[in-house]
Amino acid sequence: MPLPRSLAPPLNEAAFSARAREHLDLLYGPRRDEVLRRLLTLLSHHRGAMPSSTTPVAAPLWSERDQWLIAYGDSLLDGDTPPLAVLQAFLEARLPDSFSGVHVLPFFPWSSDDGFSVIHYREVDPALGDWQHLHRLAERKDLIVDLVLNHVSRESLWFVDYLSGSLPGRDYFIEMDPDTDLSDVVRPRSSPLLVPVATRRGTRHLWATFSEDQIDLNFANPDVLLEFIGILLFYLEQGARVIRLDAIAYLWKESGTPCIHLPQTHEVVRLLRAVVDHMAPGTLLLTETNVPHRENLSYFGLDRLPDGGLERLSGAMHDPVPDEAHLVYQFPLPPLLLHTLTSGEAATLARWLESLPELPPGCSYVNFTASHDGIGVRPLEGWLPAHEVEALLELMHRFGGFVSMRADPRGQDIPYEINITWFEAMKGTRRGADPWQVERFLCSQHLMLALQGIPALYVHSLTATLNDLEGVERSGRLRAINRRRWQRRELEELLDSRNTSTREVFLALTRRLAVRRREPCFHPEAPQRVIPAPPALLVLERGPLPDGRRLLAIHNVTDRRQPLALDVLDAPGWIDLLEDVPWTREASLAPYRSLWLLDPG
Repeated sequence: MPLPRSLAPPLNEAAFSARAREHLDLLYGPRRDEVLRRLLTLLSHHRGAMPSSTTPVAAPLWSERDQWLIAYGDSLLDGDTPPLAVLQAFLEARLPDSFSGVHVLPFFPWSSDDGFSVIHYREVDPALGDWQHLHRLAERKDLIVDLVLNHVSRESLWFVDYLSGSLPGRDYFIEMDPDTDLSDVVRPRSSPLLVPVATRRGTRHLWATFSEDQIDLNFANPDVLLEFIGILLFYLEQGARVIRLDAIAYLWKESGTPCIHLPQTHEVVRLLRAVVDHMAPGTLLLTETNVPHRENLSYFGLDRLPDGGLERLSGAMHDPVPDEAHLVYQFPLPPLLLHTLTSGEAATLARWLESLPELPPGCSYVNFTASHDGIGVRPLEGWLPAHEVEALLELMHRFGGFVSMRADPRGQDIPYEINITWFEAMKGTRRGADPWQVERFLCSQHLMLALQGIPALYVHSLTATLNDLEGVERSGRLRAINRRRWQRRELEELLDSRNTSTREVFLALTRRLAVRRREPCFHPEAPQRVIPAPPALLVLERGPLPDGRRLLAIHNVTDRRQPLALDVLDAPGWIDLLEDVPWTREASLAPYRSLWLLDPG
């Protein structure tokens, strides 16, 4: 019996106009009706161009078959072949069924930050390929595309307009008096918040949250919002199924506030949700907010109350219905899992998992361990004491990693993220490096794959990539340590050679992915429960489903064999899902071994 599935809600013209008017009223007040008229005109111009293959209203939003790959457009290189074509060829040859979706990190012309400083939003970087390459990818996989809407490159035409005082870019940026007190602003970086810029009107100081090359856009100007809605619709026309809202938490600025998670930011997300529900039902919005746990959950448009219930955070509509993102990243997972496998205790991770609220239909998580960015430190707030965080940072230094900093309200540098490949982070424990790196790494991936939500694997996790210290030295950027560009021939040789970590990890993960995508207990909405266990074990139950089917995922997070003295295993009839045979009860579990045990019901 299949699990009930979430449906993409229809949003007709009248319903959309009512929702949009409400959001625009909270954003722009007296200009609401003018902006709404312009918005409806914009949508009418795009309506006929929406792809006919858009997911039907009655189709499920997701299933257990949803598994995503994260990669740059040039993560794989092969001579003069366009890198996007190389990526697709590798997927077809090596991973034909492993992944339902591919997140191609920013593929636009850019000036810095490996794509996240966008020059042209509607173009593909010619060094990668063209839109036809992405169309072909979208025909076979769900295409996940970044909407980089907080900031833009200094080399963009909008910024050129600003410098010359020409429309439209003249009013697209945020000028501030450099003497303004901005000490309340939450910073993800330690660089100056205001950047001096020479214009025809003299020197002006512009808001730049992330770097002097990434100038923040002024969403208090409705022209900017309408511009990005047009860009969003263009991406949908190119076949995008999932839109990732990059750095969305910092979108709206008001002096005297932290300028993070402001109510206006949530209203913008709600408006974008209304647009995709109206124009392309089945499109998913994913918010990227590398912040503490409760703040992250707020982007569902819901919050957990002390009694465990859910209600709307803000806005004028009062029904407890999610109307922001469909998906949020589980940002606490990577650092907590790193702590778990380097300390050998799963109690902290179990406590965090137990704290996750039951989500309403239409909301789920994206689970990951590694990404193109570092391993965030902020999500550990409230879960690990300071001395444990310090021990983790020191250990990652010993394993060849770095720590990026951000500025606190006093202007002092504090840790923001760990920069290291996930495979190198699994090199050992607090006692130092050991022979268990591959097993520990695979345990981390198996645990992530078992969690409620949609798993996303960074390409460098599949290939057990080592720290790219040459890339750091060459670029001067710490994040380059985890952004290696593979020559396809070199990677193929490692995959085809015996006794390489790359081959061992790749084969183990693709096998586990194949098993996972066939198992209904891994549906993103299948219930999840932490089973009480000694701190050396992390035990999860997925299910039961309506037909009684359930699955146990058991993980030894230590480098020592652990006894399997669990009452839940006394029930008869467990099947070893990986071997597809009845499970013969074992007295103990080998170091870093994971079991997926199925009770068919």
